[in-house]
Amino acid sequence: MSKSRPPYPPELRRQLVELVRSGRSPESLAEEYEPSGESIRNWVKQADRDHGKRQDGMTTEEKDELARLRRENRTLREERTILAKAAAWFARETGKIPPGSSNS
Repeated sequence: MSKSRPPYPPELRRQLVELVRSGRSPESLAEEYEPSGESIRNWVKQADRDHGKRQDGMTTEEKDELARLRRENRTLREERTILAKAAAWFARETGKIPPGSSNS
């Protein structure tokens, strides 16, 4: 499912989080700015996790690392598959294994 709009800039998120912390409600900010009250509440929760005030989820840094590791893992799996197929092809070409018995 594609996003309907680009993500809000980090500076806007920080400003709205600070406004909530200073006493404004997410709903009143949602009326004044474009993000929904629920989005603003989620940003406040995430900021609290990032600053160690909450322990009920991953920090932004942990989420970024997990995404990076998943991408890296996917790349390594693809490379391993390619190498296995190449090794089988070269083995058949050099006559080391009988034709037709490949891992592909």
